[in-house]
Amino acid sequence: MGESEARRDVFKLSRDWLSVQEVVDAVSSASCGAVSVFIGTTREDEADGRKVIGLEYEAYELMAQSEFSKLCADIRERWPTVTHICVHHRLGWVEVGQASVAMAISSPHRHDGQQAIQHCISQLKANVPIWKKEVYDTQDSSWKENAECSWAARNVRQPDISTTEDI
Repeated sequence: MGESEARRDVFKLSRDWLSVQEVVDAVSSASCGAVSVFIGTTREDEADGRKVIGLEYEAYELMAQSEFSKLCADIRERWPTVTHICVHHRLGWVEVGQASVAMAISSPHRHDGQQAIQHCISQLKANVPIWKKEVYDTQDSSWKENAECSWAARNVRQPDISTTEDI
């Protein structure tokens, strides 16, 4: 990376359709030979005989920006060659087949960028306060937690109650 090129971290929450090209353009650099991209789309899923027709996203926007900044610092500590990071995430209604998240990371070589993009999506889902509600063809809906969240039911350490002794 040249001395004149500053590292860029771009985070955008939007109710509009996501442009993958805009995300790629945000990280493109003459000093980088690799742009790693992840696009997460809303998938048609079935739960209890109901078909998912879309997702409704909400976020705590100020905290989301703060958590994204922490995530970028973490990525740069783990992969110092990462040059630019860009994440765009939808809010509001996202129908099946549309992108919910588009992210790109540039680096001089592909290896660091590919590892960093995997880490980025995992940690985004775990730590950035963005919530999704599944909406079904029955017009029912339910809020879903990401499996990566530290507060997810399956990740919360339960107290050991295997003993019958009084404390």
